[in-house]
Amino acid sequence: MECILFDLDNTLYSPHCDLFGLIDKRINSYMHEVVGIPLEDVDTLRRRYWQTYGVTMQGLMRHHQVDPEDYLYYVHDVDVASRLQVEPELRQALISLPQAKVVFTNSCRSHTDRVLEALGVADLFEQVFDIRVADYMPKPYVQPYHRVLENLGLTGSQCIMVEDSVANLKPAKDLGMTTILVGNATPGSFVDRQLDEVVQLPAALADWTVAGSRVAGQPAVAGE
Repeated sequence: MECILFDLDNTLYSPHCDLFGLIDKRINSYMHEVVGIPLEDVDTLRRRYWQTYGVTMQGLMRHHQVDPEDYLYYVHDVDVASRLQVEPELRQALISLPQAKVVFTNSCRSHTDRVLEALGVADLFEQVFDIRVADYMPKPYVQPYHRVLENLGLTGSQCIMVEDSVANLKPAKDLGMTTILVGNATPGSFVDRQLDEVVQLPAALADWTVAGSRVAGQPAVAGE
């Protein structure tokens, strides 16, 4: 494998940090205070847009003519350092991986940079591909996956994708990537391995290398 693609939020750090809770509040505030959506309609519309388009922003762009850059700046204006701290174990795990490492996220670049800096791992990633990589089309739409592979000059079979979202791993597997789910979501048949946390990745990959008799693509779980 040549490259590992890491999702950002709730993948490189634990969802227990609840950084996304701060962003959620900013999204609700943007929809009500900036777009003018009645407060009682905000939650319903958010769920509808997320289910239909993958991210709330796409629904706001399509139905409310929202400027995506204005939205991205507003909703990610949160105090990242209040929820995240330097993670030496994460840094050591990433250093031990010989593959190139990139971030592939539905977030924006400025938010990604702040998160990576707070975790103390910003220097370990060669590239960041954010929501702009395919004209604001998010994962799990296939367009951003194609754009990322084109930019890397790699095929799917040369990549590993690490995600906390099951849905976002399906297009990766369809393109030939090895897929690793982080967290306790129920995996689909297209998930090759499931880990409790991303720091387990080096051991998981080493296990695959050593266990040469394993059937390629067979799903497995951490601690197997």
